[in-house]
Amino acid sequence: MAVVVPRELLDFIKSGDKFLVVGHKEPDGDCVGSQLALCSVLRRLGKQAIPCSAGPFKRSELKSYAECFISVVGEAERKGAAVIVLDCSMPSRTGNIASAIEGLPIAVIDHHVAGQHTPNAATAPVFLDPLAPSVTVLCLLLIEALGIEPTAEEAELLFFGLCTDTGFFRHTDEQSATTFEYAARLIRYGANPKKIYNLIYGGKNLASRYLLAIQLRRARPYFDGKLLLTSESYEETQQFGLEGRDSDSLYQLLQGVAGVEAIVIIRQETPETCTIGLRSRDWVDVAAIAARFGGGGHKNAAGASASGTIEELQPQILAAFADALS
Repeated sequence: MAVVVPRELLDFIKSGDKFLVVGHKEPDGDCVGSQLALCSVLRRLGKQAIPCSAGPFKRSELKSYAECFISVVGEAERKGAAVIVLDCSMPSRTGNIASAIEGLPIAVIDHHVAGQHTPNAATAPVFLDPLAPSVTVLCLLLIEALGIEPTAEEAELLFFGLCTDTGFFRHTDEQSATTFEYAARLIRYGANPKKIYNLIYGGKNLASRYLLAIQLRRARPYFDGKLLLTSESYEETQQFGLEGRDSDSLYQLLQGVAGVEAIVIIRQETPETCTIGLRSRDWVDVAAIAARFGGGGHKNAAGASASGTIEELQPQILAAFADALS
C-alpha cells in the first residue's frame, strides 16, 4: 500500500515561514541527512530553516556536517518559529533542545514505534511509518508531495540516511523491494552510492583499528553464545577519542560469529554515565530492551544512555536479555 503524506503536515509546512528542524541527540546519518535535506528544501520554498542538534557528532562520517547545526536555541531562534522533529518523537530524545522548543507548534516525522509522541500529538501533524527503512525516505515522499524534486545534493543526503539505517542494505530481506525502489529514485535524482559508501566506511584512522582490536578481545559470550557483550572504558575514550570509534565495523564482525543473535556494546562516556548500543540479527527485539534503560530504536538496532558504570550496568543488561535468550 502506498505511503500517504498527511495533508496536515503539508499544510503545516506551507503555512509556516520559519522552522526549527530538530533531531535526536547523538545523531546518526539518518537524522542528520533528513534534517539537512529538509532544511534545504524549506529554504528553496522561501522559508527560514534552522537545523538544531544537541550533538555530539560522534561518528566520523558526521564530522563535516556538525558545523551546519546550532546546539543552543535562544529567544531569537524561537521567535515566530514552528518545529519539525525528525527521527524521534520523544522530546527528551532531543537533549537540551527539548526545553527550548516547549510551547512551539510541532510536527513529527519518524519511523520508530517506541516511546511517547510529542505532548500535543492531538493537534500536531505526525508522519509516522514504522515500516519505512529510514526517515530520509519519508522526507523524500514529503518533498515529492510538496510538488518538487530533490536536488542532487539533497538526494545524496537522503541516500546517506537510507544507507545508514539499512547498514548499506545489509539489513534488507525478501520484503525490501520498495527500499531498493527508493534507492533507485534517489540515484536518479543524483545520489552517488560509491561516494556515500566511502563517506560511511572510509577515512578511518589507525587508532580506530587499535580500539577495534581491544573491543574484539574483550567480547564475551553469554546465553550459550547467543549474546556477545563488549565495552569501552572511559580511559579508552580519552585515549582514542570519538574519532577512534567504528561501531558499524565492530557490530559487523561480532554478528558474523556463528550462533550470535544479539550484540551489546557498553561505553563509559563519563565517569557517571554510559551509552548502550544494541544490535540483533533477526528475532530479538533490542528496542524493547533499550526501552528498559530509557532508550529506543528499531527491533534490530537500538540504544540508550544510562547512569552508572560498566560494572554496574552489565548485570542489569544481562538480566534484561535473560527472558529473550535463555
